[in-house]
Amino acid sequence: MIEQDDFDIHTRLHTIVRGEDEAAMVESVGLALVKLPDVLNRLKPDIMIVHGDRFDALALATSAALMNIRILHIEGGEVSGTIDDSIRHAITKLAHYHVCCTRSAEQHLIAMCEDHDRILLAGCPSYDKLLSAKNKDYMSIIRMWLGSKEMVRVMRKKGIEHHPNFRAVKHVPFDQFIQLVAHAGCMIGNSSCGVREVGAFGTPVINLGTRQTGRETGENVLHVRDADTQDKILHALQLQFGKQYPCSKIYGDGNAVPRILKFLKSIDLKEPLQKKFCFPPVKDNISQDIDHILETQSALAVDLGGTNLRVAIVSMKGEIVKKYTQLNPKTYEDRLELILKMCVEAASEAVNVNCRILGVGISTGGRVNPREGIVLHSTKLIQEWSSVDLRTPISDALHLPVWVDNDGNCAALAERKFGHGKGIENFVTLITGTGIGGGIIHQHELIHGSSFCAAELGHIVVSLDGPECLCGSQGCIEAYASGIALQREAKKLHDEDLLLVEGMSMKKEEVVSAAHLIQAAKLGNTKADSILRTAGTALGLGVVNILHTMNPSLVILSGVLASHYVNAVKDVINRQALSSVKTVNVVVSNLADPALLGAASLVLDYTTRRIY
Repeated sequence: MIEQDDFDIHTRLHTIVRGEDEAAMVESVGLALVKLPDVLNRLKPDIMIVHGDRFDALALATSAALMNIRILHIEGGEVSGTIDDSIRHAITKLAHYHVCCTRSAEQHLIAMCEDHDRILLAGCPSYDKLLSAKNKDYMSIIRMWLGSKEMVRVMRKKGIEHHPNFRAVKHVPFDQFIQLVAHAGCMIGNSSCGVREVGAFGTPVINLGTRQTGRETGENVLHVRDADTQDKILHALQLQFGKQYPCSKIYGDGNAVPRILKFLKSIDLKEPLQKKFCFPPVKDNISQDIDHILETQSALAVDLGGTNLRVAIVSMKGEIVKKYTQLNPKTYEDRLELILKMCVEAASEAVNVNCRILGVGISTGGRVNPREGIVLHSTKLIQEWSSVDLRTPISDALHLPVWVDNDGNCAALAERKFGHGKGIENFVTLITGTGIGGGIIHQHELIHGSSFCAAELGHIVVSLDGPECLCGSQGCIEAYASGIALQREAKKLHDEDLLLVEGMSMKKEEVVSAAHLIQAAKLGNTKADSILRTAGTALGLGVVNILHTMNPSLVILSGVLASHYVNAVKDVINRQALSSVKTVNVVVSNLADPALLGAASLVLDYTTRRIY
């Protein structure tokens, strides 16, 4: 390759000892050290340019340093996690000038006490070629290399050359190699090429093992540290193969060579050769890892509803990876037994989908002591569920930390982490479903109250002589606007033959529900529409009371009835609220499953409050 580029070659050295073991490397370095002094004495170079982190480059740098020859090291400061690191950093300490490829590499060199004035951030020279590569006839190149007779020794030993889907070649010329890389469905291995040059094309890469640990990578690179784990490699292939990522310019913008030439010309050969060292602070580096993506960011979420018991594996990004649903048993013993069974099943499945569970979050109705993980007493929808310690049996069974909170509070946490409340300092969430609940976020934190009864928003009284609520009081928001309240009113209309209108039909065995009332109102049933307007007004009055008490900047309506109430709530605020709070933003939640996401937030928010 050097000959093809028409370099004037003054000396040829044969220093590589045959063999692929560690001893052969040492012998090669020793042989080079014996031969180089004579060559350097004859050539008397002004500057020795040393590239990368190979063991033979270490011999060059050692010889030049001991013979007082200036050394320019290209691609120093990078981190890969193997013996290459030791060689690369050893060359750095011997070199007088440095050309690095990335901002982090520059910071590493500074942290290694190298003189900032002698460091050039140029980018990777190979990127000058990569980013200007034309889209050639790559299919002819592929066809040519499919007939190669050279096979890598290890592949030949494994018999891979007999498999129709594999071809192994010993060397491909650079111009042809980059065309193969640019059009590949995926590159897999442990070469630095995968984490560096391939990024110029956005080709997906799977980096195996720890050889390149610490190197900066674009979003096209996925690491599999446990390279002997077949399931992880297969999972990584499913994630990566055939994707097209944007071009990464972490390692250069295509103008490295002109910068290096300018830097070389600026070196004062009369300046004293002695190195200078500086002592700046060291900056941490955060690396990308398949374990970090697929395992460490997961929670087990449990939703104890009045009808169903649900368990889900939830990722840090709010993705529900797997969900399990069962009818919620009526008795305490059966319910706890089913929770444990479903959690154990989900935790086992998490291993198969490469999700490491950080903890368990539980969302339940009623009043909860989150500090102790105890349900103090629940709603009438969940029977035999008072003074129940959920944390201890689940934690003992799964050997994981467990958090428990009220479903309204969990909905607010879900909005804070994944929904409209993200980044909002003060907001309120109202759940409009079977019952009415909610949660309050004040100065970014959840409000529980002195006896864990804060944000029982469904029991704000809006009428002294209103309908009876399940809590035993009268005139609560829940008595007007909950799903149970609407079902009650729908049943009254149906009993009086006033519910069904043209376009509606019901089977004899079908149970009247809130959905029938909403459907009737949409089809022009004035009585059904009046009931819905009254419910919306009651909810709106409750929101006005909240605005006058908490003064939040945002109100989020969540649950199945939210979209039916949002306009009514806005109208009541406009009519009844003080002018100073009328500007509050009222929105409908865009979260598909706030109860499970909120339960997951209990885990993810607490367990990830640390610096990686």
